[in-house]
Amino acid sequence: MKPEASNDNRRRQLDTEAVDKIKSGICPMCQTPTKPSYRPFCSKRCADIDLGRWLNGRYVIPGNPETEEDENPAAHEPVETSNSEETQR
Repeated sequence: MKPEASNDNRRRQLDTEAVDKIKSGICPMCQTPTKPSYRPFCSKRCADIDLGRWLNGRYVIPGNPETEEDENPAAHEPVETSNSEETQR
């Protein structure tokens, strides 16, 4: 088995474990019972820890690597066509 495949399998296992904890009412950060006002967490502290991990890049949603086109917003702007008023005269 390729190392990449084993990493994918481990990620799937972790994702499944996290979903099971959330469904069972267990905080994914500290494993204590959740509170409805902070669900799926038990407190604001655990919710903030999780948010900090997302913002710091510790959690990442898998996807294709960015390309230079993705980094250049001007590349997505519409291009003016040759059907302007001057060319129609």
